[in-house]
Amino acid sequence: MKSLKALGCLDGRWAVITGASGNLGRVISETLAELGCNLILVDHPEKNCHEIIEKILENWDVKVKYFGCNLEIESSRDNLISLINNEGHHLDILINNAAYTGASQIKDWNVDFEQQSIHHWNKVFEVNLFSVFHLCQKLYPLLSKSGTGTIVNIASIHGISGPVWSLYENLNMANPAAYSASKGGLVQLTKWLATTVAPEVRVNAISPGGIQLNQQPEFIARYSEKTPMARMATPEDFKGVIAFLSSDLSKYVTGQNLILDGGWTVW
Repeated sequence: MKSLKALGCLDGRWAVITGASGNLGRVISETLAELGCNLILVDHPEKNCHEIIEKILENWDVKVKYFGCNLEIESSRDNLISLINNEGHHLDILINNAAYTGASQIKDWNVDFEQQSIHHWNKVFEVNLFSVFHLCQKLYPLLSKSGTGTIVNIASIHGISGPVWSLYENLNMANPAAYSASKGGLVQLTKWLATTVAPEVRVNAISPGGIQLNQQPEFIARYSEKTPMARMATPEDFKGVIAFLSSDLSKYVTGQNLILDGGWTVW
């Protein structure tokens, strides 16, 4: 029987992480690097991943590569897939983290229900859902040869529960319908994929609750009051579950949606 340390070890494995420059993307990247995993970091070409790459290389003896990709554009995704395939090495882990969120800077995003645009739905679904299917489908051949292939999709509690509008009262914050609908679709896509690509590849999702970043103090206080753990999440709260789902610690776990919300959804 393997030790817990051996089950959690990712030495020599390769992972693709989308949205790598974001707050959660950085935590995911650093967590996998700490466990010995080599990384292919993916983000929009206008994003800067140099800082996270430098930090990883300074702290861990792993290989790190970066590919720019606009996940909203199918041809850009095709190019990314070709680049990954042409690297010539195996692929063990795919983390679909990139997304338009409620905090994304999209024109007319933070508007009332009556003003929400179908144009935004198209953009959000293209990144939050369609690109995930596309990458899973085209990278499956590599993942299936790994022997330890695993996919982790980053969903949201807003994909499984409705918004609490009192949190946002008199605040310049958004919880658009397209975001919630796309994340709900991602949870179901996770279950569909899990039965389709098994037993070669495992597929699971993580549904984070609110992560404290730079929100207005009123929102943080309201959110914390409603949460059994009496606070919003910190990026560090996600290290354990990322390590679990990415490694052999969870080698008999597939089709699951792990909810990290401090108890928010128990009410």
